[in-house]
Parts: sequence; structure tokens; C-alpha cells
Amino acid sequence: MNINELDMNLLRVFDAVYRARNVSRAAESLGLSQPATSQALTRLRLLLKDALFMRARGGVLPTPKADLLAQAVRLAISTVEAALNEADRFDAATSRKTFRFHLSDIGEARFLPPLLARLQQLAPGLRVHSFPLPHDDIAAALDRGQLDFAIGFLPAVRDTRSVVLLRDRYIVLVRDGHPAVARKKLRAVGLNELARLRFVAVSSHSETLRILHLLRLEDRLMLTASHFLALPAIVRNTDLGVVMPLEIAQGFAAGGGYAIIEPRLPLRDFGVSLHWSQRYEGDPAQIWMRSLLIELFKGTQPVR
Repeated sequence: MNINELDMNLLRVFDAVYRARNVSRAAESLGLSQPATSQALTRLRLLLKDALFMRARGGVLPTPKADLLAQAVRLAISTVEAALNEADRFDAATSRKTFRFHLSDIGEARFLPPLLARLQQLAPGLRVHSFPLPHDDIAAALDRGQLDFAIGFLPAVRDTRSVVLLRDRYIVLVRDGHPAVARKKLRAVGLNELARLRFVAVSSHSETLRILHLLRLEDRLMLTASHFLALPAIVRNTDLGVVMPLEIAQGFAAGGGYAIIEPRLPLRDFGVSLHWSQRYEGDPAQIWMRSLLIELFKGTQPVR
């Protein structure tokens, strides 16, 4: 027979009769009338060209074909029921699900340590996979389920659900004792004085490159690196400055050896948002993780 001809409800009736060995009790367990159950069983007999059950004292007995079919039918029903139940709940404490994030290198440094610390407490079996995607690909990856969340300043990412987690601003980080700040209050450095600095930047952080472009300081860019990780050591040991988010810069400056310059840069203020797909908005696992991320990070601000 062609499986397209088969009503899956008939298999539920078959499974109930097989387990109960009685049509009346099977009907009661299914919440059906006995005539409706008998009619469904008749339809299945005609499709399978087998009696399936024979009358016996106190009920019915399965035919050999019914015995052969029963295990496969029970497995199929159990698999579907388990999938439906799993779709309605998410037990973070026991789950071993992997959540996939788009994060930049700065984003990983900012968000992963507190997230993993909380997951270790609440859901030790959960895994996190972080990788960057081109911004133009993020929305489609979220819709396809290749990504669960994207976090960052992502103005090019549209047609997603999102919430702003934190507000920040760009500053310039230089070494402590840098000539530009040695005899001035840090916040008093103006754009004219900024133009005398030389800079290092990261190619993947396009907004910082755009700021330098708007200031017409491209010719002052002495080094463009691939990753952010090397920049703090470069800044600390040279007279180069780097445009970067204040919150990250404060973490470096707290350890000593750095100074923060805050001229009024173009595009200075920005928001870091959490993005997800509307398609998966009602997924229990995503609801749980989304709530945790908002609890951990929403409203956190750098010191003003």
C-alpha cells in the first residue's frame, strides 16, 4: 500500500486495540465511541488487506501480521509523542543542547565569561558555540536555525526580533603617559589634538574604521589587525591609539597602564542588541536562554 493513503489516527486505534485486546476498552482509552473505533479498525483492515484481530473470549487476539506491525507502530507513536512533549518543555538542568551565537571577538570577551559562569550553576550540560558571520548573513542564519542568537552592534541586521541589552560609546584607548594626555585632562582632548595621534584598528570592526574615515584620519592608521586580542599589548607598548567601546576599555584601564581619551567622536553612541528569529520565538529552549541573557546583560552600562 502507499503510505499516503494511511490516516495516522488509524494507527492510534490499532495500537490501543492491540494493547487492550478489547475494542470497548480501547475506545474508552481513546475517548471514542465503540462504533467509531470499530469503523476505524475496519478501514485499516481494508487498507492492509488483513483481519488484524480475531474474536476471542473477552476480546480479540492479533493476527501474525498485527504482531509484526505492532512494534513498529508503537515505536512511531512513542517517537512522535516524545517530540511533541519535548517541543512543549525545556529542562535546562538536564539538557545537553548546544546554543549557537554570532559574537565578535570583543563580544566573546564581554558576554561569554558571565554567561558560562551562570550556565555552570544552572545548566551544566548546555554547550555554547560562538562564531562570527558576515552581518548580511545573520538574519538568514537565524531563520534557518544555523544560529540561535546574535549579539552585537548590528545595524545591518534587519527582519529579526531584537532587544537592546546595553548602551555604550566609542572612546580612544592609549597607553598611560602618552604625550597626548600627559599634561591634559583626559576628557579635554579635542578632535584637533586627536588628529595628531596615530592609530591601530581591527578590520572586522567596521564602525571604528568608519569613525576614522569620518574624521579623515585614514592616513593616521598605521596598523590594521585581523583580531582584537593583540591590540591592548600594542597600545601599551607604542604611541598608537585604538578606537574601541568604553566598557571594554575600562576593563583594561582598571589593571593599569592605559588611559582613556573621550573626544566627541562621530557615531560615538551605540547600542548592543540581542537578535533572534521570529520563527523560533516560541521555542522553549530559546525562551529560556533569551530570558537568561536579558537577566544577565540588559541595562548594564559603562561608568559615565
